[in-house]
Amino acid sequence: MAVQLEVDPILRDTVEHVCPLPPVTGAVSAVRRRVGTVLADWNVSRDIVEDSLLVVSELLTNALVHALPPAQLRLSWAPDDGSGTLRVEVTDAGPVRAPGQSPAGIDPDEHGRGEQIVHALAARYGIRVHSGGVTRWADLVAA
Repeated sequence: MAVQLEVDPILRDTVEHVCPLPPVTGAVSAVRRRVGTVLADWNVSRDIVEDSLLVVSELLTNALVHALPPAQLRLSWAPDDGSGTLRVEVTDAGPVRAPGQSPAGIDPDEHGRGEQIVHALAARYGIRVHSGGVTRWADLVAA
C-alpha cells in the first residue's frame, strides 16, 4: 500500500539556491551579483530586492570577518499570491575569536552596524548554533 503525503501548498512552490562563500577578496560582491541574478530569475518582488541584497552583504561580510570558513549562503523564496517571503541564511563554522574581541586593524567606529541593519530590514531574524557552526538568518516579506 502506497502512502501519499500531503504537501503544504506554500512549501510546494518554494525554491532554493545554495552558494559557497570563498574566503577571498571580492567574494561578497561576486556572490551579491549572483544573488541579484537569482532573485530576478525567481521574479522576487522588487520591493524587497534591494533590502535583500543589503542583508546578503551584511551576513556574508560578518561570516568573512568574524567566523571560520567555510561559509555558505542559502536563499529560499516562497511566493504567495503576488507577494512572498525570502529567507537569507548564512552558515559558517563558528567564531574565529572570543566574544567582544575585535579583529585587528578594524576601526569599531566604521564597523559593527551590520546586525542592526539586518534587524531593521527583516520581518524576522535569528541565530542558530549547531554542531556544524552558526547560522544567521533573516526573512524579508514582500507586500
